[in-house]
Amino acid sequence: MRKALRLRRLSRPRDDRYLFVPLDHSVSDGPVASRDRWHDLIKSVVGGGADAIIVHKGRVRTIDPVLLGGCALVVHLSAGTAHAADTNAKVLVGEVEEALRMGADAVSVHVNIGSDTEERQLADLGVVANACDAWNVPLVAMVYPRGPRIGDPNDPVLLAHVVNIAVDLGADIVKTNLALPVARMAEVVASCPIPVLVAGGPATVGSVVDHARASMATGCAGLAVGRRVFTSPSPMSLVAELASVIHVDHHAALVHAMTGAVS
Repeated sequence: MRKALRLRRLSRPRDDRYLFVPLDHSVSDGPVASRDRWHDLIKSVVGGGADAIIVHKGRVRTIDPVLLGGCALVVHLSAGTAHAADTNAKVLVGEVEEALRMGADAVSVHVNIGSDTEERQLADLGVVANACDAWNVPLVAMVYPRGPRIGDPNDPVLLAHVVNIAVDLGADIVKTNLALPVARMAEVVASCPIPVLVAGGPATVGSVVDHARASMATGCAGLAVGRRVFTSPSPMSLVAELASVIHVDHHAALVHAMTGAVS
């Protein structure tokens, strides 16, 4: 029951659709915003209607809790940097209990299927899933086909396998790539008994709003878009557009209700 309550908090309109904004890139690639801009970025993401932000444990301390309002907090437990010998390797750098002490509504773990360290990453996912069950904490698994053994990271058959790995190892929500051709993402979603979110994709693939529309049309439960939000000249407007695609009829009422909370 308690996990179910936390899961409901991950969808602000309670429609079982999700717009997550990962801001954990500061470990892998470097700062997502200057110190002076960080406060305004959080305010913009929340004000635009994001359901949750995803950050590392230390970054939580830099967020004024008042800013979050109805936006959920997901603490990311995996890390790796662009400077590593193996950039596909991920290690655990936090625990579920730590995340709970910080007020997290959920935790997330990153796994790269096909990487040289896949075995270790799968074991880490299993360990975190066990702790999440013990503490009734939702687990978001970010699982990608990524590594030297992967030919096509958008192959729908491969993606169906990837999302079901997340199911079998105990995740509550899974994030992965969008299949190509896009219409075949419906097969991936149909294979998976938990909500499937897709990544925002690189800027070279066109409008992220069109990307959201195409993803939702295949039955996806939402998107997790980070880089294309925090590099946008107007993060709040972009998040609002994405939220309106994902939540449809619920978004306008939600933004109206939250206006005072983020002022």
